[in-house]
Amino acid sequence: MTFKRPPRRFKKPTLESKPKTMAEQVIVLFNKPFDVLSQFTDDSKRQTLANFIPIKEIYAAGRLDRDSEGLLILTNDGKLQHKIASPKNKMSKEYWVQVEGDVTDEAIDKLIKGVDLKDGKTLPAKVSRMASPDVWPRNPPIRERKNIPTSWLRIEIKEGKNRQVRRMTAHVGFPTLRLIRYRIGSWTIDGIENGDFKRL
Repeated sequence: MTFKRPPRRFKKPTLESKPKTMAEQVIVLFNKPFDVLSQFTDDSKRQTLANFIPIKEIYAAGRLDRDSEGLLILTNDGKLQHKIASPKNKMSKEYWVQVEGDVTDEAIDKLIKGVDLKDGKTLPAKVSRMASPDVWPRNPPIRERKNIPTSWLRIEIKEGKNRQVRRMTAHVGFPTLRLIRYRIGSWTIDGIENGDFKRL
């Protein structure tokens, strides 16, 4: 004896059973002050992003060292976070760098062509002198030595070795005194005061 299978009944979709919409993309541009960690928590009670940004469930795309200032991008979009942070994507980043000494053409030429660091040679960079930018005073101020001038450089790189810009300038004999990240891709800190953020 055979049994005939009854026809399948399909449940009509309801509002509750429809797929949920994707979470709204959040992008935050933060002008990070000196001596602030690029994370939201710290067991040593140092200043973190939580001291400045009250938005939940966003994460830094890449990092900016505690002793560096300027643009940090935060988002809840994992793909965007990876696109910004991954060195494979070679997203350009522009830094304003104050170095000790009157930087020479020879040093600039070496930075442009790439310098040999312990973890490999840096990719060719765009490097040029710049006038002292109209930026916020650093707290605390940099340590300047009497009778030794300082120079400002605009440095654009497309990779992200650990403390790369500082190691590059030190390698050619001009240690970095102050480092400000001005731009990542097409995003900049224009119009954002130091310690403030802008939600796009």
